Amino acid sequence: MALALRGLRPLPSLLHRSLFPGTRALPGAPRGCPALLLGGCRQGAPQVLLSRQLATKKAKGKGQSQAKVNISAALVEDIISLEETNEDMQAVIEALKEDFSRNISVRTSPGALDHITVVTKDGKFPLNQLGQISQKSPQLLVVNMTSFPESTAAALKAIRESGMNLNPEVDGTVIRVPVPKVTREHRENLAKLAKQSTNKSKEALRKVRSKSINQVKKSKSKVSEDTIRLLEKQIQQMADEAVAEMDKLLAAKTKELLG
Repeated sequence: MALALRGLRPLPSLLHRSLFPGTRALPGAPRGCPALLLGGCRQGAPQVLLSRQLATKKAKGKGQSQAKVNISAALVEDIISLEETNEDMQAVIEALKEDFSRNISVRTSPGALDHITVVTKDGKFPLNQLGQISQKSPQLLVVNMTSFPESTAAALKAIRESGMNLNPEVDGTVIRVPVPKVTREHRENLAKLAKQSTNKSKEALRKVRSKSINQVKKSKSKVSEDTIRLLEKQIQQMADEAVAEMDKLLAAKTKELLG
């Protein structure tokens, strides 16, 4: 029995080496502990660098979950800045929040027309840069195009095609925009706009993710395939978290609009 037990003692180190091929250990960390996975070894290894903890993503199988990726940003800073990637993703989320707050609401304000893009012969411009927008009453917005009278027709078309269910009327260089009553149909149209805006934000997020993953792939000649794979998984998890937050924002806005 003693001989059998002695024969089993080397197994842990063999398992560590087989599970993490091609990775390097942290100074002072237990043998077999990969440098990238700082939180994975609990045998007294010092936590030299702060690492990012990401929420677990549900796997396709019921009751299963994917392991967290816990990469030290400092160890891969020569490959990619995970902080910058996270900031770019958060910027997309903040832009969606701003859009929901300013442009998709049952409460009418002059700012409701700000985001409308007007296509002119000189390029594309936000409506509020071409005309002065004011609110004459709860049911009427007015756009004064005196500063750019040649863009009045383009502004009129942009308002009509904004998807906001608006039917503007023009009088010289003044565009009057009657505000629809807050009917069920109007609320449903706003909910559709919210979903469209969310989808556009998700597309912007995918571009951030793709750009970051492409940057990582350019380092294949300098780092191991395991490192590339872990970074790609980390970036994907960051994107998944951002999408989940967008879905929550959309659900809350839809509930606000439809009740």
